[in-house]
Amino acid sequence: MTLTLNKETESEHETMIKGLHQVKLGLERLLEERVDTIRGAQVGLVCNQASVDHQFDHAADIFDRHPDVNLRALFGPQHGIRGDVQDNMIETGHGVDRRTNLPVYSLYSETREPTEQMLKDVDVLVFDMQDVGCRIYTFIYTLANCMRAARRWGKRVVVCDRPNPISGIGVSGNVLEPEYASFVGQFPLPTRHGMTVGELAWMFNEHFGIGCELEVVEMGGWQREFWHDDTDAPWVLPSPNMPTLDSATVFPGTVHFEGTQLSEGRGTTRPFELIGAPYIDPDAYAVGLNELGFAGVLFRSCVFQPTFQKHAGLSCGGVQIHVTDRLEFEPVLAGIAMVKVAHEMYPDDFRWKEPPYEYVFDKNPFDVISGTRRIREQLEAGASLGQIANEWKTPLGAFRNVRESYLLYR
Repeated sequence: MTLTLNKETESEHETMIKGLHQVKLGLERLLEERVDTIRGAQVGLVCNQASVDHQFDHAADIFDRHPDVNLRALFGPQHGIRGDVQDNMIETGHGVDRRTNLPVYSLYSETREPTEQMLKDVDVLVFDMQDVGCRIYTFIYTLANCMRAARRWGKRVVVCDRPNPISGIGVSGNVLEPEYASFVGQFPLPTRHGMTVGELAWMFNEHFGIGCELEVVEMGGWQREFWHDDTDAPWVLPSPNMPTLDSATVFPGTVHFEGTQLSEGRGTTRPFELIGAPYIDPDAYAVGLNELGFAGVLFRSCVFQPTFQKHAGLSCGGVQIHVTDRLEFEPVLAGIAMVKVAHEMYPDDFRWKEPPYEYVFDKNPFDVISGTRRIREQLEAGASLGQIANEWKTPLGAFRNVRESYLLYR
């Protein structure tokens, strides 16, 4: 007997064979179950190249051809609406989308927030973006800025939820201090927040007081303990230097190297997994890191040559981070340890990055990224990792208590 499967059943069958959990994205639920939310409204869509469904069909194209959706404008974040702007802080211009022929307004341009003119033909802003689970990532602040603009100009916001790729369990790192707020950290969140975009939207709106008219379209089938590759959810690199889940796994730690003159692996095929500089002895650095005995990770000595950004065209000694047990791995403290060891091993060569960072001119870039000057000061003073992490405990506990009220998936 031959089993004949239709396209949908075939997809479910393949998912079962692979042992993956089926997840229905907020985008899919919006169009299949809750299209009345936007039917009859003039829609603006905040998206980029990762805004796809399970067939890798882009949200803008789906909206554009949907009979019940009146798509009027597109809004793009850092790196552009199709993710083609490689550099870390290059502003993108406005334009016209080649597929839909609709206006594209850049929210990483002369403005980070939609203007009244941009919203004149929009009743509701739909936000569908893939986050990476770290405070130090601009997309969630593009969301916050859209929510503020919506409140100001009387628009609605609909957030289509997506998985936190590094799970909704882990919460770690230091909590941002308000005086260090920037476009890589607007709110007092810890480095790894353990929340989805939809959950953060509720927190921004209620706890942090944005107060717009907000609706979150939850996912179906997602559970907090799921990592991205536990599910059948599609993965498209959300930004040019976040190509894989491996990158996202280490990012909450190694993103701190953006505040130093060491390469964080931009210009290589393993950004944020390769860390180094021309003056580093890779073997000695790897030994120093492995001797710290971090669970779930090994540091392999290596030499790499970035093709752009820091140390472009130069051979850099350093390490590649190999996560052997992601449930045991604590990325934030491991990343701070990597900075600490480089700082102590190479005091004559190690340098913090010079301002500005994300257009903050009056603060050390490492402090802007960390959300505090305290970590840098402790590293310079030779504080132990235990002393550094101990100061995170009380603010983390307070955040966890607040976070509990905004979790949509139990």
